[in-house]
This record gives sequence, C-alpha cells and structure tokens, in this order.
Amino acid sequence: MADDVRVTTEIDAPAEQVWSMVADLPRMAEWSPENESATWRKGATAAVAGATFSTTNSLGKKTWSTMGTILEAEPGKVLSFRVTAVGMKVSVWRYRFEPTDSGCRVTEEWIDERNAVIKALGKPVSGVSDRAGHNRAGMVQTLANLKAAAEG
Repeated sequence: MADDVRVTTEIDAPAEQVWSMVADLPRMAEWSPENESATWRKGATAAVAGATFSTTNSLGKKTWSTMGTILEAEPGKVLSFRVTAVGMKVSVWRYRFEPTDSGCRVTEEWIDERNAVIKALGKPVSGVSDRAGHNRAGMVQTLANLKAAAEG
C-alpha cells in the first residue's frame, strides 16, 4: 500500500466525455508516455466488467507486454482494471470522474499489487527501479495529455 499513487486534475469537459476517452483503451497510447498500444481480447470491444485486453509498453529501448481485465466500468464515474504479467498481479489502475461546475475532476490511481518476484523483475524488464515515483510522473503527464485532448 505504501507505493500506491494518486494524481488529480481538473478538466473543462463533461465527466461522461472524459470517461469515454479513457475507457477507449486502444487510445491510451495517446495519453500515456509508457503505453504503446492496447488491444481488446477474447471478443471484447468496450470497457465492461470482465473484458480483457493486452498492452505493449516501452521506455527507452525496453519493451514489455501485460494483460488487463476491467474490474469496474461505470460511465462518467469510474473505470478500473487489473494488470498482470506472466500470470501474476502487477497493479490496479483506477480512474475516478467527479462532475465540477466547469467540467470534471479526474483522479488516476495506481495500486501496487506486485509480489517479490514481479518487483525483482521490474528494473531488468522496464528499466525502472522506483516504480511509484516513475508512475507518478507518468500519471501527471497522462492527465495533462488527456486534459489537452478533452479541452481541445
């Protein structure tokens, strides 16, 4: 729990619109500095509880893949998914959307679920030793990119 990270920003666009952008996971590479692609799996075409997807991520010359499963998908309110690698839990990502007078407040949260094996593999696979600090910086950039796209 100590490594969990939350970042919040205000976006001048309706919560439902911003939720739809985030829930369109194949577009995640437009916002995230680490995600290269996301592809729905097993017939899934949208973010609904139980839908699965695969991702390719990169940092510098390092590239790795993960699998994801949608946990919560409540349009305009919350989207969360669990990420696994080599069959082991890595994290839960949660996006919360709260209406404001001018649009919405979006909170992106990373919940660390890595066991000792996944933590040990983290740096050799991704090049990142401080995953919480790295994710915080990436989340700030992700929300800034999302804000620019939603308001643009």
